Amino acid sequence: MSSKNLNPCHVPLPVIDGGPVAGGPDRAVEERIVETLENRTFDEIEIGERAEIVRTLTEEDIKLFAVMSGDVNPAHLDEEYATSEIFHKVIAHGMWGGALISAVLGTTLPGPGTIYIGQTLKFRRPVGIGDTIRVSVTAASKDDNKKTIVFDCLCTNQDDKPVIDGTATVLAPTEKVRRPRPVLPEVMLHDRGSKLRAIVDKARAFAPVRTAVAHPVHGYSLSAVAEAARAGLIQPVLIGPVDRIRAAADDSDIDISAFEIVPAPYSAESALAAVAMARATEVGAIVMSSHYGTGLMKTAVQRGTGIRTHRRISHAAVVDMPFYPRPLIVTDAYVNTDPGIDEKKDIVINAVELAHALGVEAPKVALVAASFRVENKLRSTVEAAALCKMADRGQVGRAVLEGPLPYDMAVSEAAARRKGIDSPVAGAADIVVCPHLEAGHLLLKQLSGQARAQTAHVVLGARVPIILPSKDDETLPRLASFALVSMLSANHAKAGEEAEGMV
Repeated sequence: MSSKNLNPCHVPLPVIDGGPVAGGPDRAVEERIVETLENRTFDEIEIGERAEIVRTLTEEDIKLFAVMSGDVNPAHLDEEYATSEIFHKVIAHGMWGGALISAVLGTTLPGPGTIYIGQTLKFRRPVGIGDTIRVSVTAASKDDNKKTIVFDCLCTNQDDKPVIDGTATVLAPTEKVRRPRPVLPEVMLHDRGSKLRAIVDKARAFAPVRTAVAHPVHGYSLSAVAEAARAGLIQPVLIGPVDRIRAAADDSDIDISAFEIVPAPYSAESALAAVAMARATEVGAIVMSSHYGTGLMKTAVQRGTGIRTHRRISHAAVVDMPFYPRPLIVTDAYVNTDPGIDEKKDIVINAVELAHALGVEAPKVALVAASFRVENKLRSTVEAAALCKMADRGQVGRAVLEGPLPYDMAVSEAAARRKGIDSPVAGAADIVVCPHLEAGHLLLKQLSGQARAQTAHVVLGARVPIILPSKDDETLPRLASFALVSMLSANHAKAGEEAEGMV
């Protein structure tokens, strides 16, 4: 999480030298938090009077200034580029220091009522992340007729070397102003979608997965598939009524000329054909049209003719959540209504394998419930405790399990600490296992609706992963869902190679 008060003078604190407020030009006032803004009028200000602030540059300062100004010069935002340039590091925008000079003039000396007229600045040295800058302005000359004051401006770094110097000319206030310091909104910087983009970028390195697409007779289904194919994530095989598929593509202006099409008259036949291709290992994934998703899924999970394995099929969502430092896998929100302990064990194993595919070697699994205590009347807490014991005995794969844990303790170490929970999972969960479908569904809806999270979805535990694209999904989450298939396929192939090597 990253938050910042926009007021550049809030921390550190202002210092004024000289004048009646400071008790004379040779005496400095102690640094202090000013709850009100009070100016120094033109008549009060003496030549030599000085004010300053101290500020340490952070990465968030640079990003916030870029958002505000629109200056996205890679010297400020692209570490790889910046290290190859003259200063060999990311540096602050030059006018970040200029803004701090403006802050001193506008809030402290002269303060409220000041009107900026002119500014000259010379940039002597770069300012990098972690540098501490002292920004000072000193009254150099006054014009009694125009009521203007010229201030010498100097910014020095922690080594007392100048980084910026120059002059500022202001029209000073002539009337006394004393106002409460405005309370500014908290600003939280979030690169929305960055975690899902990283998944897509990583998946591009793998070979595209040959993917059966069952009954894609709507534009949104074809659009998702075409996007994934262009990104090099899948090699689509479209299955369904050829005329309807081509009509949907034409209506949505989607080029499917390079895609293989397998004729099938109805949705049931499309699903059967897709399942048959998966059983014959002709495809590594299946995409089910969300318009016919329920019926197609029933075909996929039929015993004997479907693509079920010995393991329970389950849904997993990979959530890119604001201010959480890693992708969060939430399971199960769509497939298993009220799973018992045996089903939950499979749900955990499926999610752990997905985490492994994403590169998490020993995922931290939080078994969430309404209480962190094991209580007989809350079945979810008893099952969570039992699953933890299963994990201790190696029954759920390479993972660290903790539970029961309320959701806040799973994602917040501080929340767990308040309750005396000492666990490597608390506040650092890679996987959240919900007690039942309703809880998982509500959690995902809340994260997407109120926290602006973005989510990729995949169905696990079958012979091949299954994707159910939604017309409501944005482009990035849809691509990320296909990227999950690519990474699962690559991880499966790697596991197979390692198993052969052990024989």
